[in-house]
Amino acid sequence: MSLTDPAVRNAKAADKPLKLYDERGLFLLVTPAGGKWWRLKYRFGGKEKMLALGTYPDVSLKKARKSRDDARTLLRDGIDPGEKKKAEKISTSGEGTFEAVAREWLSRQGQWTGGHRRTVELRLKNYVFPWLGGKSINEISAPEVLSVLRRQESRGTLETAHRVKAICGQVFRYAIATGRAERDPSADLKGAIASPTPKRMAAITDPRQVGGLLRAIDGYEGLLPTICALKLAPLVFVRPGELRHAEWSEIDFDDAVWRIPAEKMKKRHPHVVPLSRQAIEILKELQPLTGGGNYVFPSLRTSTRPMSNNTVLAALRRMGFPKDEMSGHGFRAMASTILHEQGWPSEVIERQLAHQERNKVKAAYNHAQHLPERRRMMQAWADYLDRLVAGEENKVVPFRAAS
Repeated sequence: MSLTDPAVRNAKAADKPLKLYDERGLFLLVTPAGGKWWRLKYRFGGKEKMLALGTYPDVSLKKARKSRDDARTLLRDGIDPGEKKKAEKISTSGEGTFEAVAREWLSRQGQWTGGHRRTVELRLKNYVFPWLGGKSINEISAPEVLSVLRRQESRGTLETAHRVKAICGQVFRYAIATGRAERDPSADLKGAIASPTPKRMAAITDPRQVGGLLRAIDGYEGLLPTICALKLAPLVFVRPGELRHAEWSEIDFDDAVWRIPAEKMKKRHPHVVPLSRQAIEILKELQPLTGGGNYVFPSLRTSTRPMSNNTVLAALRRMGFPKDEMSGHGFRAMASTILHEQGWPSEVIERQLAHQERNKVKAAYNHAQHLPERRRMMQAWADYLDRLVAGEENKVVPFRAAS
C-alpha cells in the first residue's frame, strides 16, 4: 500500500528505526530521534544499493516520488544513480577533478558485469585516486600518471600497472569527449613501464599424453556433474567460466549447438559451439539429474548457482595432474595446438576459440561462413579423441580427409 501525506506527517518515532514503504523501492526511514529520511532501494549490476533522497518535510512525498522516478529513468539508461550523485557531489566541490570524471564515467558503464565494475572501481580507489583524484583532470601530466604506475611496477605487479594505465586512458578520453580535458597524457607512456611476462596456461598437447588424460577422466570416480564437466571440456574447449555457467536453455539438441549469450563471453559477443555426437551423449546423460534447474553444472550446495571454478581443477589434481602440467584452461590450448598440426584452417580454429575478429563486418561474415566447417571440425575432433582414448595416437586425420 502506498504512502499518503497524512501518514508521512503523522509518522511517530519508535525505539528502533521504522521503515514506511511507498512504491517501487521508495520508503521513509523514521529514526528513534524523530528524523524522517527518504530512501530508495534499487539494484545495479546485480547488487542491492541505497540512495538518499533528502529529509521530510524539506522533501515532500511528491518530490520524493519525482526523485525516485528520475533515478529509475537513469537505471533504465544503464546509469547507476548513486554513482552519478557521488560524481556530481565531487564535481561541485572540485569541478573537473580526475575522481569526479572517473566516477561519472563509471556510472555510465551499464553494459559491464557487476564483477568487472567492482574490479575497475577498486583499481581506481586503491591505485589512482589517492594521488590523482583531487587534481584537475585537464592539468594532469604524463609524468604524474607515470609516477602512479611506477608504484605497481616497483612491486612487480606489471599486469596491474598496464591495466591501471588502460583505465586511466579511458577516463581521460571520456573527459576529452565531454569537454573537460584536451588530451590523454597516458598515451605518451607507451613503453615507459615494463611489459609483463606472458603466462602460458598449463596444457597437455602431446597426443599420447592426451590419451592418458582422457582415460584418467573416464576412470574418475566423483559426482556425475563433475565427471560430465571433465568429459565435455575437451570436446567444446570453451573458457572454464563459460563451461560452468552453461544453462540448459542455451543447449539446442535438435540443431546440436550450444548458444552462449554475449554477456557470458569475454569479448561480449554471442558464441555458437557445435556439439559433436559425443558431446550430445554426455549432456543427455546428465540431463535427468540437473535438467530441472537452470545450470547444466550446478553448485554442489545449491542448484541456483553454477559449479565452483575450483571443481574441475580439484578433480584434475586428484587424478594426479599438477598445476604446471594441466589446467582447466589447458583444454583450449590442447585443441588449438593439435588442430593446427592436423591442418585445419587457422581462421576456423580461432573462430571456434571465440578469438574475436576485430573487423566487425568480417566477423559477421566469418560467423556465417565458418559454422559448417566448425561443425565438421568439432565432430572430427571428437572422433580423434576417441581414438586417443583407444590408444590409436598415430591415426591422425588431416584436414582434407576430414572435410
